[in-house]
Amino acid sequence: MRVLNASCHRLRGGHLDLGSSAKGVAPPRGWPESERLDGGHTLLDQMLAAALKVSAAIAVPSLSHESALVRFLVVEIKMVSKAAVIFALTIAWAALANAQPEPREDKAKLLRDLATRLGQVVGAAYACPEIAKSRVVEAKDRVTAILKAEPAGGADASPVALFEANFAAGIKATVERRSSCAAVERDLASLEQIYAKGAASNAAGSTPEQRVAQTDQQAITASKPTAQSAARGPETVRGISDNEIRFGIAAPLSGASKKLGAQMKIGIETAFHSANDAGGIYGRRLRLFAADDQYEPARTVDAMKELCDLYDVFAFVGNVGTPTAVVALPYALDRRMLFFGAFTGANVLRSEPPDRYVFNYRASYSEETSAVVEYLVTARGIKPEEIAVFSQDDSFGDAGYAGVTTAVQRLKDSKRGTVLRLNYKRNTDDIEKALTELRSHRKPIKAIITVATYRPAAKFIQKARELFPNMIFTNVSFVGSSALRDELKQLNVKNIKDIIVTQVVPPVEGYSSLVLKYKSELHTYFPAETPDYVSFEGYITARLMIEALNRAGQQLDTEKLVETLETMRDVDIGLGFGVNFSKEEHQGSHKIWATQLTEAGTYERIKLQ
Repeated sequence: MRVLNASCHRLRGGHLDLGSSAKGVAPPRGWPESERLDGGHTLLDQMLAAALKVSAAIAVPSLSHESALVRFLVVEIKMVSKAAVIFALTIAWAALANAQPEPREDKAKLLRDLATRLGQVVGAAYACPEIAKSRVVEAKDRVTAILKAEPAGGADASPVALFEANFAAGIKATVERRSSCAAVERDLASLEQIYAKGAASNAAGSTPEQRVAQTDQQAITASKPTAQSAARGPETVRGISDNEIRFGIAAPLSGASKKLGAQMKIGIETAFHSANDAGGIYGRRLRLFAADDQYEPARTVDAMKELCDLYDVFAFVGNVGTPTAVVALPYALDRRMLFFGAFTGANVLRSEPPDRYVFNYRASYSEETSAVVEYLVTARGIKPEEIAVFSQDDSFGDAGYAGVTTAVQRLKDSKRGTVLRLNYKRNTDDIEKALTELRSHRKPIKAIITVATYRPAAKFIQKARELFPNMIFTNVSFVGSSALRDELKQLNVKNIKDIIVTQVVPPVEGYSSLVLKYKSELHTYFPAETPDYVSFEGYITARLMIEALNRAGQQLDTEKLVETLETMRDVDIGLGFGVNFSKEEHQGSHKIWATQLTEAGTYERIKLQ
């Protein structure tokens, strides 16, 4: 009570001035009608009014501090702005930290209310692209530090878990446009001003309020993740608790390549859900957190930081893409974090000797393109000089093109000429320049190996097929077979003859035990999804991770998991061959399958030799 009154009087005295106290100040432009300040009062006026109502409510003799505050929040919430409510909640933190012990159930109600309301605000801010993620991380750290410091009572979900749930709800509200980013920015800014100026005004002295601020700051500092695991103490491992192990995936979840990220995530989560339902890993549940980099390297560092700083993940699994891996890999290696099962076949992840913290399930692009060049020349009678490459103009395209040229140069009858390369820009379907170069090429081209994502690949096939009806098109596995088929259907491509995709997983149309298990579990956990080559790869990647975790034992850390992976030989998960890792070999599979699109819209297996 004394803390609340002291805080309000300090605000009235201007020590924590959050804005002009003059009457009649116009609200900010774009302020929603429901947020306007009534009676000409400023935002500060309403904040003070909210805080004084809290003080008055707590003064009611028949009610404890916390239950009165909860009553105030429920009754008065619609009478003040969101910023004023946030302010009142912040005042309540100080009261809660200094009040005499109250019944545990009353304190639990307050904590749940704090977790609910502030979780929604911070979550909504996280989903606003114009709000810097560093601000959201700091706000999240401050709130969770308060919630962690106060044990909840009863059998309900912990305040931290409730905050996380409402954080997710806030994200959804912004994504679904139920929250305005302009309003969210104001809410977050108000919260930032309160805790920043509160800390500044309490930096010196030894009053109860100052001690609360100092303790709060210490808790916040301790909760911030660092790159050095030593800062966490000898008994703590990033992303691992008694109840869960946290993994992160940076992938395109929006934009032109979003289907690839979505399917990889679904496959991993399918295997994780199955493992969790079977008891988890020594009682720990597996959780996957995703960050959207839109398949743009410029966004990948922020995505990786979100996974580390916001979600505190133990390791990365299933990251999507080559150009993004070029950025993500150094970030993981600098922190000695495991980078497992990325959805790319580029050699940047296949160093010799292998990087200690990088493990791949899949075959490389060099192996895929080598197999398809051999197929085109030996099985289809195509001359090496009649092969061209349609590729993304970045490190992904470079990796595929290098594989093709190396394979062509190894052929005995090759004239060792330059393989024609036709480029397009990442995250676009601008294929006109590539078509012009193909049309004007002086030597006939009979087969094109595409190293592209599904949308530009489909458009290029559509347009090139109109010019060259008998052209053979092959695609590396990253194209996303289902997505490519769907795009071709949407473009109304009738002539689907000789559209081939090399695969690094068994055909999902098959009936092997692993395929059947994958389909069954996919239907259980994602009943609206259909079997897909990308999600199947995510599923296999996660199954291998689960196997390694089980072998590593209950006392888990990154080094022990790496050592376990390097001893895994002939691991049989139903692929028809054993997956092998060792100190010298961090790629588990070198197997290539090939499929061809049928008129029925399915893929059938074909032999490469």
